[in-house]
Amino acid sequence: MTLQQLHYAITISETGSLNKAAEILYVSQPSLTGAMHELENELGITIFHRSTRGVSLTNDGVEFITYARQVYLQYENLMDKYGKSGNLKKKFGISTQHYSFAVKTFVEMVKQFNTAEYEFAIRETKTLEVIEDVRTLRSEIGILYLSDFNRTFMSKLFKTYELVFHKLITCNVYAYLWKEHPLAQEKSLRPEQLYAYPCLSFEQGGNSSFYFAEEIFSEKEYPRIIKATDRATMLNLMIGLNGYTLCSGIICEELNGGEYRAVPLALETEDSVGDSRMEIGYIVRKNQILSQMGVLYIQKMEEYLGL
Repeated sequence: MTLQQLHYAITISETGSLNKAAEILYVSQPSLTGAMHELENELGITIFHRSTRGVSLTNDGVEFITYARQVYLQYENLMDKYGKSGNLKKKFGISTQHYSFAVKTFVEMVKQFNTAEYEFAIRETKTLEVIEDVRTLRSEIGILYLSDFNRTFMSKLFKTYELVFHKLITCNVYAYLWKEHPLAQEKSLRPEQLYAYPCLSFEQGGNSSFYFAEEIFSEKEYPRIIKATDRATMLNLMIGLNGYTLCSGIICEELNGGEYRAVPLALETEDSVGDSRMEIGYIVRKNQILSQMGVLYIQKMEEYLGL
């Protein structure tokens, strides 16, 4: 087994296509296919399912690629520090729930590097995909939140996947509204004041467990609810339907625009509505040594959050 074979396997898994992987790697498809057959024969496992639609990882392949990424990442870090060739394009990616501050700090981090020498990726995505991306090292860092409601479930998942959660900040709950919403000028809002309007939440796909929801109080029943898949759609629904969502109150106007308001949610008692605190933080692989980009990204987040 060689580093070149690991690189080939990782690239195929990311593209889902032998043709695309061959183009990216500047090798012929027969050479790439032959290298993968040799690797599978050596390991005694089948890494990829092959079909007319492309390739996908087998169960053994998923596990293998997870370890392969760890090995290849360490190789890249070694080359970054000690290599002299200078032609290795270093990769860095994060996955995050839909937080504008996470995107803003990513922008500030990327500005510190020559993008011709690095391959950066930021993925605003579903909660489970954030966890899967970090587990498989597709992303180095994942941004999400915990509350008293989801903490036990998520902590068990982190332990199973050998992930570690690092707290950044604890926030109260806010209603996020268009500035022309009838309630946007209120100093605070009671939950029942919002019931006449659509509650907006991010779609979590087939695994739409309450525990994966990005919005706090996901276990509550709402008279009106609409799902969205991205931040731009969510903002449009706020304007078009006078919808609202529940958030941490940490809003980047530079990215979201100044057309929206975050109004504190007034809760009579903790017991009557449930836990009302969001603990936002990041997850990484257990015992992982962060890259230079990872360290800087966390520093930029802490600066933005005033930590």
